[in-house]
Amino acid sequence: MTRRTVRIAMNGVTGRMGYRQHLVRSILAIREQGGLDLGGGEVLWPEPVLVGRRAHALQALAEQHGLTEWSTDLDAVLADETIDIYFDAQVTSARVDAIKKAIAAGKHIYTEKPTATDVEGALELARLARDAGIKHGVVQDKIFLPGLLKLKRLIDGGFFGEILSVRGEFGYWVFEGDWQEAQRPSWNYRAEDGGGIVVDMFPHWEYVLHELFGQVTSVSAHVQTHIPQRWDEQGKPYTATADDAAYGTFQLAGGAVAQINSSWAVRVNRDELVEFQVDGTHGSAVAGLRNCRVQHRSATPKPVWNPDLPVTESFRDQWQEVPDNAVFDNGFKAQWELFLRHIVLDEPYTWDLMAGARGVQLAELGLKSAAEGRRFDVPELSL
Repeated sequence: MTRRTVRIAMNGVTGRMGYRQHLVRSILAIREQGGLDLGGGEVLWPEPVLVGRRAHALQALAEQHGLTEWSTDLDAVLADETIDIYFDAQVTSARVDAIKKAIAAGKHIYTEKPTATDVEGALELARLARDAGIKHGVVQDKIFLPGLLKLKRLIDGGFFGEILSVRGEFGYWVFEGDWQEAQRPSWNYRAEDGGGIVVDMFPHWEYVLHELFGQVTSVSAHVQTHIPQRWDEQGKPYTATADDAAYGTFQLAGGAVAQINSSWAVRVNRDELVEFQVDGTHGSAVAGLRNCRVQHRSATPKPVWNPDLPVTESFRDQWQEVPDNAVFDNGFKAQWELFLRHIVLDEPYTWDLMAGARGVQLAELGLKSAAEGRRFDVPELSL
């Protein structure tokens, strides 16, 4: 096997998502499997260069995982001609400037979402990348989840007939931070720092809906800050200025309607932290992170509404589990591998900075809808 090395500047790996999903479960996992097999006796070997603001944290991560390269000087890393790819998992407010620098340095770009704090900023990144002639990708991990891959299989197989509606439920209780430590960083609840569940989750819903069911053509949303006071990492109280719950309705091209509730102030009474129910003329499905259950019209029961009698049947037991029929890899790792193949083999790749801009646009219009109390069309973006 011939080893081909690709060097990746990874900015933001001291954060939860950057560390767990991108460094450990993606890049290091690819190394642990011996690299990415490119075929023809060639294997791609990713070499991460850790970048961040806290030297002691970067050094500790490097030593823990047997890595040798880390830096707090982003400019110096980007000036290194041996760096092929710049990856960004920082807080959103710091992302645009860093990606602009990386584009100017001629690096290929792979980034978490949202790509910017507003749609103009997101489009500017896409224009700069196009003009620079570099390749670029945006993390859209949920379409690589086993549950949604099974759902895609059902759609491609014509299981649903005409798809009528999509109902999504996402969220869990994030502790306030006073008597139990919060599971999410405090900046998530400060609008001035780029926080808010609309900014965080609507970009996800855009690509999930777009990829599986059709382009979003209009949005109507109500947002709320249910928990007005929280406690930060130092145990100090602060005012939550960002929304922690959003209730959205999305009209889709083709006529289907989607309703998705997103909340960090809800206690979970479902099988998984996110679930989508899809109803069609020929059948229905409920898909989560890993599992997917179906009910065909030929097996649909005929319940009758009667509040005077107890329910004598378990509705959940009337659904059939969709088999795996495949081995599913970590969704973040799967997309990393596709992006790396795009970089070195020029294989097709569609989840680019324009796709990221569509997510930012939907979040922006969702917040505008909530502020003005009306529905907004979602125009198609162009450069």
